[in-house]
Amino acid sequence: MIIFDLQCSNGHIFEGWFDSAEAFEEQNKKGLISCPYCSDTNIKRVLSPVAIKRSGRKESEEKEDQKKEVDYVKLYKEFVRYIKENSEDVGPNFAKEALKMHYGLTRKRNIRGYATEEEEKMLKEEGIEFFKILLPKEDDKDKH
Repeated sequence: MIIFDLQCSNGHIFEGWFDSAEAFEEQNKKGLISCPYCSDTNIKRVLSPVAIKRSGRKESEEKEDQKKEVDYVKLYKEFVRYIKENSEDVGPNFAKEALKMHYGLTRKRNIRGYATEEEEKMLKEEGIEFFKILLPKEDDKDKH
């Protein structure tokens, strides 16, 4: 069982429980998922905060863990590594590739790259969602 945070086109955010990501996609494509607030069936997944509760731990141990400082540099590096390992770099062809996927001309996949302001505006007008994330430039030592 997997839980997704979902959002309707009216901005309402709610949870959905599914057997798998594929089950969500299939149900959503068929219009079987609706907003509990307004019954809208134009639903999308949104980023969710992650929390893990470990059983058998004392409350005092959990509070102590919460007090530990977060290493934001390490967290950012892990985030960048994850993005690079799980997406295809299409460089300046980002808008073109996003349009092809949107209209079913190529298979859907995770891509990264860059687009002009005009291209970004056009993608939004076409209803294509994307996130702008600043990634560091690769040094020669990072390529090895």
